[in-house]
Amino acid sequence: MSPTLLIADDELLLARVLEAELKALWPDATISAVVHDGVSALDAAREHQPDVAFLDIRMPGMSGMDVARELIEFDRPPLVVFVTAYDQFALEAFERAAVDYVLKPVQHERLEATVDRLKARLAAKAVEEDEEASTTDIGTMVDADRLAQLLHRLESLERPAAARGQYLRFIKALVGQEVRIIPVDEVVYLAATDKYVNVVSTSGEALIRTSLRELTQQLDPDRFWQIHRGTVVNIDCVASAVNQSLGRLSLKLRDRPESLPVARQYAHLFKQM
Repeated sequence: MSPTLLIADDELLLARVLEAELKALWPDATISAVVHDGVSALDAAREHQPDVAFLDIRMPGMSGMDVARELIEFDRPPLVVFVTAYDQFALEAFERAAVDYVLKPVQHERLEATVDRLKARLAAKAVEEDEEASTTDIGTMVDADRLAQLLHRLESLERPAAARGQYLRFIKALVGQEVRIIPVDEVVYLAATDKYVNVVSTSGEALIRTSLRELTQQLDPDRFWQIHRGTVVNIDCVASAVNQSLGRLSLKLRDRPESLPVARQYAHLFKQM
């Protein structure tokens, strides 16, 4: 079957160049969609279920990294190739995670090598699907795990550098007519809810208007781990990670009854060491 490709790049000229190069290098592939923003990329991925997604990292609305986080949650996530202008320091993260990338401007030789690797990986996945009787695609899980590790690494590179003493110590939340001062040490987890973030602490819950992304950037990343698009947990408050079906995880908390689901892209954080 002809492999299907998705291209997402907000620079129209570069998208056309990439499309033309891919048609020349991979004539038996079908380019199912060429889009120019992250939201359209995710919509196209849901509609076409491509085998490979070429994602510009910097796009309006949703970045390529944001789209990739969503793709990991697909039952059969596509292989992802990032189209990037990152410097060499950041590119080391791509190499370690074995996730492919293409530098801007697109170079024919580099793209040719990428296409060869993609063909080999798609062929290996096809063999696995023929041999595996179960519904679990081990190759897909490995690819998704590598991508998740890369995204985690890139997030840390983009996080504003902060000395430990500069991390947020208190969260101010309006509760009724009073401003509650919540020590960060007492926060169990943070959950995004529409326009608010629910701060769940040992002393109760409170809503604040700060975005989860903005709040997380002010917290110590060694203590506060993102486990879902809308959830950040204080790892000191986690009692255990429980395996669910199809490689899914949930977290049991030390002093609260609820369990927190872990998105596939963050499951590698809780693998046995």
